[in-house]
Amino acid sequence: MTGTTAAPGLDDARVRAVLDEIARAAERDDQDVMRRAYATAADWPRPPTARQAADLCAQAALPVHPEVGTFLYQLVRGRRPALVVEFGTSFGASTLYAAAALRDNGGGLVIGSELHPGKAGRAREHLARAGLADYAEIRTGDARERLADLPGPPDLVLLDGWKELYLPVLKVLEPQLRAGTLIVSDNLPMLPPEFLDHVRTAGHGYLSQRLPLGEGIEFTVRLQEGPPHR
Repeated sequence: MTGTTAAPGLDDARVRAVLDEIARAAERDDQDVMRRAYATAADWPRPPTARQAADLCAQAALPVHPEVGTFLYQLVRGRRPALVVEFGTSFGASTLYAAAALRDNGGGLVIGSELHPGKAGRAREHLARAGLADYAEIRTGDARERLADLPGPPDLVLLDGWKELYLPVLKVLEPQLRAGTLIVSDNLPMLPPEFLDHVRTAGHGYLSQRLPLGEGIEFTVRLQEGPPHR
């Protein structure tokens, strides 16, 4: 019997080197960057907008927890999606996990969205250094606009940006979703109640539950095509 060559997986040296670099940057810088961001915004008369928050956190890598990244890789390998969509690319750690799985599947595309141009540029650089640029497209700008026009229905959606925009972004994507689409929403303790109500309420077209990965994620399956019935 002829043996088969194993896919590079997450042990690929180039992918692992870039993921480790992003993790080191986060460990070194993120706490201080976020502390300064909170201190700056504390004196503002109202909470920062998504764009202001993006500027305040421009130097924070904010990568997904390795448990969440590995779960994304597993989902992409198992689901074999043609299209993965991501809200909140940052330095591209989660994009790397998804793109590595697409490469190992033999094809597919992850479309990421990042509000801050500098972060989008770093994500593209990281993907190129990891040898995964052919499997990813990073769109710069407001995800509610940049993800409104996709080349096809997404099979997997990752929500990992500004938490107050999870629900607005999901509603932009809903007309493009089909039954069986998987949705991973990171940082569960920070998610707005209205988002959780939307994906957990019967009749909204989803089946959703908490999974104890990283800081906690909401894992959701779309049960129907298009917008939810009211």
